[in-house]
Amino acid sequence: MARPQKTSNLETRLPGLILVDDDPLIVESLGFVLGADFEVYTANSRRNAKTLLQGLTELPSLALIDLGLPPEPHVPDEGFALIAELLAFNRSMKILVLSGQSDRSNIQHALTLGAVDFVPKPCDADLLRARLNHQILILDAEQGDATPFHVGDEDLLGDSPVMQALRDTAKRFANTPFPVLIDGESGCGKELVAQCLHRESDRANEPLLTINCAAFTADLLEAQLFGHVKGAYTGAEKARPGFFEDAKDGTLFLDEVGDMPLELQTKFLRVLENGEYLPLGETRARHSNARIVAATNRDLREAVRTGAFRQDLFHRLSVLTISVPPLRSRGRDWMLLLEHFQNLYAGAIKPFTLVPAAAALLDEYAFPGNVRELRNIVIRIGAR
Repeated sequence: MARPQKTSNLETRLPGLILVDDDPLIVESLGFVLGADFEVYTANSRRNAKTLLQGLTELPSLALIDLGLPPEPHVPDEGFALIAELLAFNRSMKILVLSGQSDRSNIQHALTLGAVDFVPKPCDADLLRARLNHQILILDAEQGDATPFHVGDEDLLGDSPVMQALRDTAKRFANTPFPVLIDGESGCGKELVAQCLHRESDRANEPLLTINCAAFTADLLEAQLFGHVKGAYTGAEKARPGFFEDAKDGTLFLDEVGDMPLELQTKFLRVLENGEYLPLGETRARHSNARIVAATNRDLREAVRTGAFRQDLFHRLSVLTISVPPLRSRGRDWMLLLEHFQNLYAGAIKPFTLVPAAAALLDEYAFPGNVRELRNIVIRIGAR
């Protein structure tokens, strides 16, 4: 059954997304969270997905599918077949696979069939949003769309002195050609800082691409970053560009860079030093003009000390550093953020007002999960 998720406060057209998974909890939770950014249609099987698409007047631009679907959810055959069928409906559809059946052969086969990304389960919803938004940017570039879809950029909200200083620093660093390293606790808004750096720069009309270094195996992360040529490995039946190529003259944001495997750090360092990289299977170096922004919630100095992170890479990345403050150090900024999230999810949750006792509790609360935790609190209260 189609279940569009729309927000009433967004005037721009939301991109369509078909979500196919036989786990009702995953369908319900992802449909709810992604509904602020996408018009979500859901199906629990390959057959139901086909029936759904046949009844739509406008086909979705994106698909997020599981491999293990009925009638045999423990094998990936139905998911593989669905990839081919979705592309038959819409050849330009961007298909992302979200599956626990994430061994290397399944990943390679899904990409060979035409999927553009593979996200292992379990997966954070914010990571999925970033990966889906990345595909929307690629679609915009492919279609020459001068008015790209709105994807829910929350901006750097806050009246506290630390947030005012953060915005000033981001604007000062925006147009420098050097890499920027953003550090801070998980959930505090490091990606929003990267978006601000891009938006305020002279690269704002170029792509902003995001990749989470902690979400991939070393082999898959290398293929995602650098791309590969035809025949680079078994199942690579056509060449695929990587993020460095797709970013063009824009910005490439590497989240959780502290989790980048050591064997890739040397190759990444080469890009930072002279812009050169080698796609898998290629012998001639290519050049990237992308500006690099990286983020981490790790202590990279400690990682250098223990040998988990290259010292020369750390020094290259940290010429310009921005530290994002945790929510507990931002005074009453939580009130502005709470109102923002209520507006953002206005079409999906019930409006509510905090009683004074509840507001007093949040005033004293440490928010260990930072802004992401506050967003989840708003959704839970509004969903009751």
